[in-house]
Amino acid sequence: MSDKVVKRPGVGVGVLVTDLAHPGCVLLGKRKSETGKGKYQLVGGHLEFGETWEECAHREALEEAGVRLVNVRFVSVVNSIRLEEQYHYVTIIMQGELDRKRSGEPENLEPEKNEGWTWTQWDQFPPEEQLFFSLACLRQQSFQPFRNTVTNTETLL
Repeated sequence: MSDKVVKRPGVGVGVLVTDLAHPGCVLLGKRKSETGKGKYQLVGGHLEFGETWEECAHREALEEAGVRLVNVRFVSVVNSIRLEEQYHYVTIIMQGELDRKRSGEPENLEPEKNEGWTWTQWDQFPPEEQLFFSLACLRQQSFQPFRNTVTNTETLL
């Protein structure tokens, strides 16, 4: 057997937190961690063993911002590779709305990792080079979290 250590990508979950009280906005923080320091990020973190994507999104929103979510759903996946920084993550992007019945405004519960949370207009985001890797990849996909969707019942009319 070889003693060579095989590097494997990490698996993360990023959450586009939205709120009816802040139309067209998502919750953004600014990283303090060494990797991506000073870049804007979504709520999110590592997918834990045995955890569903939805469970991870709920847990991270509660741990990082003290908020509960409703209507959590899968919206995209990104493969962020930065070899020069020894960074490779597959990030599952979920979207969920702030549960106003059980949550107030987001709070920064991890001040050692994040400068704070702000509601930021999706169409007025910082430039891509200021976004954390997974969020920059999502923007490159031309993803639109506020696109008007037509339900199946509307298409039948």
